[in-house]
Amino acid sequence: MDRLLYVISLLSASLVIIVLVSLRRSHIRVEHSVSWLTAGILLFALSRSRWALDAAAEWMGITYAPLAIVIVAFSVFLMVFYHYSRVISDLKDANIALAQRVAIIEFHLQSLHEDQQTTTSR
Repeated sequence: MDRLLYVISLLSASLVIIVLVSLRRSHIRVEHSVSWLTAGILLFALSRSRWALDAAAEWMGITYAPLAIVIVAFSVFLMVFYHYSRVISDLKDANIALAQRVAIIEFHLQSLHEDQQTTTSR
């Protein structure tokens, strides 16, 4: 059981370090790093605090405490992935709206250019 907790501690600390390095190098935006940092810190705290892990396991009705941390990790990452699915969907909708606006502007510019050519050719 201790080996699993050490591995989870190592992975969660690695996650926090990777996010901080990516944030420093501007590979990830601050508002997007918050959810990853929160997930990493939560998992690290749970894996290092035996009392919190036992309390979480008891609250979930699980007799094997390390299973509780796996369930919590899965739930946390599922929430983070859902959050980013919504962000990506919003960006896709905004991209479609922007492409439509650009197409309308191009149409109007082309119409103005054609009108200007017919006016100058007369």
